Amino acid sequence: MINHYGGLLLISLCFFMFGLSDAAATYNVMKYGAKADGKSDSTQAFVKTWAAACSSNQTATMYVPKGRFLLKAAVFGGPCKSRIKVQIYGSLIAPTDYWALGNSGYWILFIKVNRLAVFGGTLDGTGAGFWACRKAGKSCPVGARSITFNWANDVVISGLVSINSQETHLVINSCNNVVVRNVKLVAPADSPNTDGIHVQSSTGVTITGATLQTGDDCVSIGAGTKNLYMSNIKCGPGHGVSIGSLGKEENEAGVQNVTLTNAVFSGSDNGVRIKTWARPSNGFVTNILFQNIMMRNVENPIIIDQNYCPNNDGCPNQTSGVKISQVTYKNIQGTSATAEAVTFDCSPSNPCRGIRLQDIKLTYRNELATSSCKNIDGTSTGVLMPQSCFTS
Repeated sequence: MINHYGGLLLISLCFFMFGLSDAAATYNVMKYGAKADGKSDSTQAFVKTWAAACSSNQTATMYVPKGRFLLKAAVFGGPCKSRIKVQIYGSLIAPTDYWALGNSGYWILFIKVNRLAVFGGTLDGTGAGFWACRKAGKSCPVGARSITFNWANDVVISGLVSINSQETHLVINSCNNVVVRNVKLVAPADSPNTDGIHVQSSTGVTITGATLQTGDDCVSIGAGTKNLYMSNIKCGPGHGVSIGSLGKEENEAGVQNVTLTNAVFSGSDNGVRIKTWARPSNGFVTNILFQNIMMRNVENPIIIDQNYCPNNDGCPNQTSGVKISQVTYKNIQGTSATAEAVTFDCSPSNPCRGIRLQDIKLTYRNELATSSCKNIDGTSTGVLMPQSCFTS
Protein backbone atom coordinates (compact mmCIF):
# COMPACT_ATOMS: atom_id res chain seq x y z
CA MET A 1 0.00 0.00 0.00
CA ILE A 2 1.15 3.52 -0.68
CA ASN A 3 3.19 5.13 2.09
CA HIS A 4 0.77 7.44 3.93
CA TYR A 5 3.59 9.67 5.04
CA GLY A 6 4.99 10.22 1.57
CA GLY A 7 2.62 13.08 0.83
CA LEU A 8 3.44 14.93 4.03
CA LEU A 9 7.15 14.48 3.41
CA LEU A 10 6.73 15.88 -0.09
CA ILE A 11 4.91 18.91 1.30
CA SER A 12 7.74 19.56 3.72
CA LEU A 13 10.38 19.23 1.02
CA CYS A 14 8.53 21.48 -1.41
CA PHE A 15 7.89 24.23 1.07
CA PHE A 16 11.49 23.97 2.26
CA MET A 17 12.60 24.33 -1.34
CA PHE A 18 10.60 27.53 -1.82
CA GLY A 19 11.18 28.89 1.66
CA LEU A 20 14.97 28.84 1.89
CA SER A 21 15.17 32.58 1.33
CA ASP A 22 13.17 35.48 0.03
CA ALA A 23 13.12 35.74 -3.74
CA ALA A 24 16.14 37.57 -5.09
CA ALA A 25 14.09 39.26 -7.80
CA THR A 26 10.46 40.44 -7.74
CA TYR A 27 8.45 41.33 -10.81
CA ASN A 28 5.24 43.29 -10.15
CA VAL A 29 2.53 43.01 -12.80
CA MET A 30 1.61 46.68 -12.23
CA LYS A 31 5.02 47.76 -13.51
CA TYR A 32 4.32 45.92 -16.75
CA GLY A 33 1.01 47.69 -17.33
CA ALA A 34 -1.57 45.65 -15.42
CA LYS A 35 -4.52 47.59 -14.00
CA ALA A 36 -6.34 46.49 -10.86
CA ASP A 37 -9.72 47.86 -11.91
CA GLY A 38 -11.35 44.62 -13.05
CA LYS A 39 -12.13 46.22 -16.44
CA SER A 40 -8.88 46.81 -18.30
CA ASP A 41 -7.41 43.82 -20.10
CA SER A 42 -4.25 42.89 -18.18
CA THR A 43 -3.42 39.74 -20.14
CA GLN A 44 -0.37 41.03 -21.97
CA ALA A 45 0.94 42.71 -18.83
CA PHE A 46 0.81 39.37 -17.00
CA VAL A 47 2.49 37.57 -19.90
CA LYS A 48 5.28 40.15 -20.05
CA THR A 49 5.79 39.95 -16.29
CA TRP A 50 6.05 36.19 -16.52
CA ALA A 51 8.57 36.40 -19.38
CA ALA A 52 10.80 38.67 -17.30
CA ALA A 53 10.56 36.50 -14.20
CA CYS A 54 11.06 33.29 -16.16
CA SER A 55 14.26 34.59 -17.75
CA SER A 56 15.76 35.63 -14.40
CA ASN A 57 19.02 33.99 -13.41
CA GLN A 58 17.94 34.24 -9.77
CA THR A 59 14.95 32.83 -7.94
CA ALA A 60 12.09 35.08 -9.08
CA THR A 61 8.67 36.12 -7.84
CA MET A 62 5.85 37.25 -10.12
CA TYR A 63 3.89 39.54 -7.81
CA VAL A 64 0.17 40.27 -8.17
CA PRO A 65 -0.99 42.89 -5.62
CA LYS A 66 -4.47 43.36 -4.22
CA GLY A 67 -7.14 44.35 -6.70
CA ARG A 68 -9.17 42.82 -9.52
CA PHE A 69 -7.35 41.99 -12.75
CA LEU A 70 -9.22 41.13 -15.94
CA LEU A 71 -7.44 38.30 -17.71
CA LYS A 72 -8.19 36.54 -20.99
CA ALA A 73 -6.61 33.19 -21.92
CA ALA A 74 -2.98 33.31 -20.83
CA VAL A 75 -0.09 30.89 -21.30
CA PHE A 76 2.83 30.93 -18.87
CA GLY A 77 5.42 28.70 -20.50
CA GLY A 78 8.80 27.37 -19.54
CA PRO A 79 11.35 26.18 -19.08
CA CYS A 80 12.47 29.00 -16.80
CA LYS A 81 16.06 29.67 -15.79
CA SER A 82 15.43 29.50 -12.04
CA ARG A 83 12.83 28.68 -9.45
CA ILE A 84 9.79 30.85 -9.84
CA LYS A 85 6.97 31.82 -7.49
CA VAL A 86 3.67 33.42 -8.45
CA GLN A 87 2.39 35.32 -5.41
CA ILE A 88 -1.21 36.46 -5.84
CA TYR A 89 -2.87 38.80 -3.35
CA GLY A 90 -5.60 39.97 -5.71
CA SER A 91 -8.31 38.37 -7.82
CA LEU A 92 -8.04 37.30 -11.44
CA ILE A 93 -11.31 37.76 -13.31
CA ALA A 94 -12.28 36.05 -16.57
CA PRO A 95 -14.30 37.99 -19.14
CA THR A 96 -18.06 37.70 -18.77
CA ASP A 97 -18.18 37.10 -22.54
CA TYR A 98 -17.38 33.39 -22.53
CA TRP A 99 -16.38 33.52 -26.21
CA ALA A 100 -13.44 35.73 -25.21
CA LEU A 101 -11.50 32.68 -23.97
CA GLY A 102 -11.84 30.98 -27.35
CA ASN A 103 -11.78 27.22 -27.88
CA SER A 104 -8.39 26.41 -26.38
CA GLY A 105 -9.97 24.73 -23.36
CA TYR A 106 -7.94 26.71 -20.85
CA TRP A 107 -8.01 30.07 -19.12
CA ILE A 108 -4.72 30.12 -17.21
CA LEU A 109 -2.14 27.60 -18.40
CA PHE A 110 1.28 26.78 -16.97
CA ILE A 111 3.19 24.54 -19.35
CA LYS A 112 6.64 22.92 -19.17
CA VAL A 113 7.59 24.80 -16.01
CA ASN A 114 9.68 23.20 -13.27
CA ARG A 115 10.23 24.34 -9.66
CA LEU A 116 7.10 26.46 -9.61
CA ALA A 117 5.02 27.73 -6.68
CA VAL A 118 1.64 29.44 -6.93
CA PHE A 119 0.59 31.02 -3.63
CA GLY A 120 -2.76 32.60 -2.77
CA GLY A 121 -5.13 34.36 -5.09
CA THR A 122 -8.74 34.11 -6.16
CA LEU A 123 -9.72 33.00 -9.65
CA ASP A 124 -13.20 34.00 -10.79
CA GLY A 125 -14.10 32.14 -13.97
CA THR A 126 -17.45 33.98 -14.32
CA GLY A 127 -18.90 30.77 -15.66
CA ALA A 128 -22.64 31.50 -15.32
CA GLY A 129 -23.07 32.68 -18.91
CA PHE A 130 -21.27 29.64 -20.28
CA TRP A 131 -23.33 27.23 -18.16
CA ALA A 132 -26.53 28.91 -19.38
CA CYS A 133 -25.36 28.49 -22.98
CA ARG A 134 -24.70 24.79 -22.37
CA LYS A 135 -28.01 24.20 -20.63
CA ALA A 136 -29.92 25.95 -23.43
CA GLY A 137 -28.31 23.70 -26.03
CA LYS A 138 -26.92 26.65 -27.95
CA SER A 139 -23.70 26.79 -29.95
CA CYS A 140 -21.06 27.31 -27.26
CA PRO A 141 -17.27 27.21 -27.09
CA VAL A 142 -15.67 24.10 -25.58
CA GLY A 143 -15.36 25.78 -22.18
CA ALA A 144 -12.27 26.73 -20.22
CA ARG A 145 -10.59 25.03 -17.28
CA SER A 146 -9.62 27.78 -14.86
CA ILE A 147 -6.02 26.81 -14.09
CA THR A 148 -4.07 24.02 -15.78
CA PHE A 149 -0.59 22.60 -15.24
CA ASN A 150 0.77 20.61 -18.20
CA TRP A 151 4.16 18.87 -18.16
CA ALA A 152 5.24 20.67 -14.99
CA ASN A 153 7.45 19.20 -12.27
CA ASP A 154 8.10 20.10 -8.62
CA VAL A 155 5.06 22.33 -8.23
CA VAL A 156 3.39 23.77 -5.12
CA ILE A 157 -0.13 25.25 -5.28
CA SER A 158 -1.14 26.73 -1.93
CA GLY A 159 -4.01 28.87 -0.68
CA LEU A 160 -5.75 29.17 -4.04
CA VAL A 161 -9.46 29.99 -4.24
CA SER A 162 -11.36 29.32 -7.47
CA ILE A 163 -15.00 30.20 -8.01
CA ASN A 164 -17.42 29.72 -10.89
CA SER A 165 -15.09 28.02 -13.34
CA GLN A 166 -16.53 27.42 -16.79
CA GLU A 167 -15.42 23.81 -16.54
CA THR A 168 -12.85 22.07 -14.27
CA HIS A 169 -11.26 24.38 -11.71
CA LEU A 170 -7.76 22.85 -11.46
CA VAL A 171 -6.12 20.38 -13.85
CA ILE A 172 -2.85 18.53 -13.25
CA ASN A 173 -1.80 16.76 -16.43
CA SER A 174 1.45 14.94 -17.18
CA CYS A 175 3.16 16.34 -14.09
CA ASN A 176 5.52 14.97 -11.44
CA ASN A 177 5.77 15.91 -7.75
CA VAL A 178 2.90 18.32 -7.23
CA VAL A 179 1.56 19.54 -3.89
CA VAL A 180 -1.92 21.10 -3.71
CA ARG A 181 -2.54 22.53 -0.27
CA ASN A 182 -5.38 24.49 1.37
CA VAL A 183 -7.43 25.24 -1.74
CA LYS A 184 -11.11 26.11 -2.00
CA LEU A 185 -12.86 25.40 -5.28
CA VAL A 186 -16.53 26.38 -5.53
CA ALA A 187 -19.25 26.34 -8.19
CA PRO A 188 -23.03 25.78 -7.95
CA ALA A 189 -24.25 22.20 -7.62
CA ASP A 190 -26.08 22.47 -10.97
CA SER A 191 -23.13 23.88 -12.92
CA PRO A 192 -22.12 21.32 -15.58
CA ASN A 193 -18.67 19.71 -15.67
CA THR A 194 -17.17 21.96 -13.00
CA ASP A 195 -14.93 19.28 -11.47
CA GLY A 196 -12.82 20.52 -8.58
CA ILE A 197 -9.44 18.88 -9.27
CA HIS A 198 -8.64 16.61 -12.19
CA VAL A 199 -5.42 14.57 -12.15
CA GLN A 200 -4.22 12.49 -15.09
CA SER A 201 -0.97 11.04 -16.43
CA SER A 202 0.82 12.34 -13.34
CA THR A 203 3.01 10.82 -10.63
CA GLY A 204 3.52 11.93 -7.04
CA VAL A 205 0.59 14.31 -6.53
CA THR A 206 -0.43 15.25 -2.97
CA ILE A 207 -3.69 17.06 -2.21
CA THR A 208 -4.26 18.11 1.39
CA GLY A 209 -6.70 20.51 3.01
CA ALA A 210 -9.13 20.99 0.12
CA THR A 211 -12.71 22.29 0.28
CA LEU A 212 -14.49 21.24 -2.91
CA GLN A 213 -18.06 22.30 -3.69
CA THR A 214 -18.83 21.67 -7.35
CA GLY A 215 -21.28 20.60 -10.02
CA ASP A 216 -19.24 17.52 -10.93
CA ASP A 217 -16.55 15.36 -9.32
CA CYS A 218 -14.81 16.91 -6.34
CA VAL A 219 -11.70 15.07 -7.48
CA SER A 220 -11.54 13.11 -10.74
CA ILE A 221 -8.65 10.75 -11.31
CA GLY A 222 -7.81 9.92 -14.89
CA ALA A 223 -5.70 7.37 -16.69
CA GLY A 224 -1.98 7.25 -15.95
CA THR A 225 -2.26 8.55 -12.37
CA LYS A 226 0.28 7.01 -10.00
CA ASN A 227 1.14 7.70 -6.34
CA LEU A 228 -1.71 10.09 -5.54
CA TYR A 229 -2.21 10.97 -1.86
CA MET A 230 -5.27 12.93 -0.69
CA SER A 231 -6.02 13.94 2.89
CA ASN A 232 -8.33 16.31 4.77
CA ILE A 233 -10.76 16.66 1.89
CA LYS A 234 -14.23 18.20 2.23
CA CYS A 235 -16.50 17.26 -0.67
CA GLY A 236 -20.05 18.36 -1.34
CA PRO A 237 -22.03 19.29 -3.19
CA GLY A 238 -20.49 17.38 -6.07
CA HIS A 239 -20.19 13.92 -7.56
CA GLY A 240 -17.65 12.57 -5.08
CA VAL A 241 -14.07 11.42 -5.48
CA SER A 242 -13.99 9.39 -8.68
CA ILE A 243 -11.38 7.19 -10.25
CA GLY A 244 -12.51 7.43 -13.85
CA SER A 245 -14.22 7.28 -16.01
CA LEU A 246 -11.60 4.89 -17.38
CA GLY A 247 -11.50 2.47 -20.26
CA LYS A 248 -13.03 4.58 -22.99
CA GLU A 249 -9.94 3.86 -25.08
CA GLU A 250 -8.67 0.36 -25.75
CA ASN A 251 -5.07 1.30 -25.01
CA GLU A 252 -4.99 3.27 -21.78
CA ALA A 253 -2.55 3.69 -18.90
CA GLY A 254 -3.62 2.35 -15.51
CA VAL A 255 -4.27 4.01 -12.17
CA GLN A 256 -2.24 2.80 -9.19
CA ASN A 257 -1.25 3.68 -5.64
CA VAL A 258 -4.04 6.08 -4.68
CA THR A 259 -4.89 6.97 -1.06
CA LEU A 260 -7.79 9.05 0.25
CA THR A 261 -7.76 9.51 4.03
CA ASN A 262 -9.57 11.78 6.49
CA ALA A 263 -12.34 13.04 4.24
CA VAL A 264 -15.90 14.29 4.77
CA PHE A 265 -18.58 13.99 2.09
CA SER A 266 -21.72 16.10 2.58
CA GLY A 267 -24.76 15.71 0.32
CA SER A 268 -22.70 14.58 -2.65
CA ASP A 269 -24.08 12.42 -5.47
CA ASN A 270 -21.40 9.80 -4.77
CA GLY A 271 -18.82 9.12 -2.12
CA VAL A 272 -15.82 7.10 -3.29
CA ARG A 273 -16.38 5.85 -6.83
CA ILE A 274 -14.53 3.82 -9.43
CA LYS A 275 -16.13 4.16 -12.86
CA THR A 276 -15.21 2.41 -16.12
CA TRP A 277 -16.72 2.26 -19.57
CA ALA A 278 -18.35 -1.03 -20.61
CA ARG A 279 -16.02 -1.60 -23.55
CA PRO A 280 -12.71 -3.37 -24.25
CA SER A 281 -9.61 -1.82 -22.65
CA ASN A 282 -6.23 -2.85 -21.29
CA GLY A 283 -6.51 -0.34 -18.44
CA PHE A 284 -6.35 -1.21 -14.76
CA VAL A 285 -6.92 0.13 -11.24
CA THR A 286 -4.83 -1.31 -8.41
CA ASN A 287 -3.56 -0.58 -4.90
CA ILE A 288 -6.24 1.86 -3.76
CA LEU A 289 -7.01 2.85 -0.15
CA PHE A 290 -10.12 4.73 1.01
CA GLN A 291 -10.01 5.20 4.79
CA ASN A 292 -11.23 7.33 7.69
CA ILE A 293 -14.16 8.80 5.78
CA MET A 294 -17.40 10.36 7.03
CA MET A 295 -20.47 10.29 4.79
CA ARG A 296 -23.32 12.74 5.50
CA ASN A 297 -26.46 12.06 3.47
CA VAL A 298 -24.45 10.84 0.47
CA GLU A 299 -25.90 8.98 -2.50
CA ASN A 300 -23.89 5.87 -3.36
CA PRO A 301 -21.30 6.23 -0.56
CA ILE A 302 -19.24 3.30 -1.89
CA ILE A 303 -19.59 2.35 -5.55
CA ILE A 304 -17.77 0.54 -8.33
CA ASP A 305 -19.56 0.97 -11.66
CA GLN A 306 -18.03 -0.94 -14.57
CA ASN A 307 -21.07 -0.54 -16.78
CA TYR A 308 -20.72 3.17 -17.49
CA CYS A 309 -22.32 3.83 -20.87
CA PRO A 310 -23.82 7.33 -21.12
CA ASN A 311 -26.60 7.61 -23.66
CA ASN A 312 -25.95 3.95 -24.57
CA ASP A 313 -23.45 5.23 -27.12
CA GLY A 314 -20.50 3.08 -28.21
CA CYS A 315 -20.77 0.42 -25.52
CA PRO A 316 -24.07 -1.51 -25.47
CA ASN A 317 -23.68 -5.29 -25.13
CA GLN A 318 -20.00 -4.98 -24.26
CA THR A 319 -18.11 -5.44 -20.99
CA SER A 320 -15.33 -3.46 -19.36
CA GLY A 321 -11.76 -4.59 -19.91
CA VAL A 322 -10.45 -2.50 -17.01
CA LYS A 323 -9.06 -4.78 -14.31
CA ILE A 324 -9.79 -3.57 -10.75
CA SER A 325 -7.81 -5.14 -7.90
CA GLN A 326 -6.50 -4.53 -4.38
CA VAL A 327 -8.97 -1.87 -3.29
CA THR A 328 -9.43 -1.34 0.47
CA TYR A 329 -12.33 0.46 2.17
CA LYS A 330 -11.53 1.05 5.86
CA ASN A 331 -13.36 2.95 8.62
CA ILE A 332 -16.08 4.52 6.49
CA GLN A 333 -19.17 5.61 8.38
CA GLY A 334 -22.15 7.94 8.28
CA THR A 335 -25.44 8.18 6.43
CA SER A 336 -26.51 7.20 2.95
CA ALA A 337 -29.15 9.09 0.96
CA THR A 338 -29.91 5.87 -0.93
CA ALA A 339 -31.09 2.57 0.51
CA GLU A 340 -28.20 0.78 -1.20
CA ALA A 341 -25.10 2.22 0.41
CA VAL A 342 -22.53 -0.17 -1.09
CA THR A 343 -22.65 -1.08 -4.78
CA PHE A 344 -20.10 -3.27 -6.53
CA ASP A 345 -21.09 -3.67 -10.19
CA CYS A 346 -17.94 -5.18 -11.64
CA SER A 347 -17.17 -6.45 -15.11
CA PRO A 348 -18.34 -9.98 -15.95
CA SER A 349 -15.31 -10.47 -18.19
CA ASN A 350 -12.82 -8.96 -15.69
CA PRO A 351 -14.21 -9.40 -12.16
CA CYS A 352 -12.92 -7.19 -9.34
CA ARG A 353 -10.23 -8.96 -7.28
CA GLY A 354 -8.81 -8.42 -3.82
CA ILE A 355 -11.48 -5.98 -2.61
CA ARG A 356 -11.37 -5.48 1.17
CA LEU A 357 -13.98 -4.04 3.53
CA GLN A 358 -13.04 -3.22 7.13
CA ASP A 359 -15.21 -1.42 9.68
CA ILE A 360 -17.97 0.01 7.51
CA LYS A 361 -20.95 1.61 9.26
CA LEU A 362 -23.45 3.26 6.91
CA THR A 363 -27.14 3.70 7.67
CA TYR A 364 -30.14 4.86 5.63
CA ARG A 365 -32.80 6.92 7.42
CA ASN A 366 -31.66 5.51 10.77
CA GLU A 367 -32.15 1.98 9.51
CA LEU A 368 -30.01 -0.69 7.93
CA ALA A 369 -28.76 0.05 4.45
CA THR A 370 -28.17 -2.64 1.83
CA SER A 371 -25.29 -3.71 -0.41
CA SER A 372 -25.05 -5.46 -3.77
CA CYS A 373 -22.28 -7.38 -5.48
CA LYS A 374 -21.72 -8.51 -9.06
CA ASN A 375 -18.59 -10.21 -10.35
CA ILE A 376 -16.40 -9.51 -7.34
CA ASP A 377 -14.00 -11.40 -5.09
CA GLY A 378 -13.31 -9.85 -1.71
CA THR A 379 -12.88 -10.20 2.05
CA SER A 380 -14.45 -8.33 4.94
CA THR A 381 -13.56 -7.85 8.61
CA GLY A 382 -14.73 -5.86 11.62
CA VAL A 383 -18.09 -4.10 11.95
CA LEU A 384 -19.98 -4.25 8.65
CA MET A 385 -23.14 -2.18 8.15
CA PRO A 386 -24.54 -2.99 5.68
CA GLN A 387 -23.57 -6.65 5.75
CA SER A 388 -21.01 -7.68 3.21
CA CYS A 389 -22.39 -9.17 0.01
CA PHE A 390 -19.14 -11.00 -0.76
CA THR A 391 -19.75 -14.70 -1.29
CA SER A 392 -16.32 -15.79 -0.06
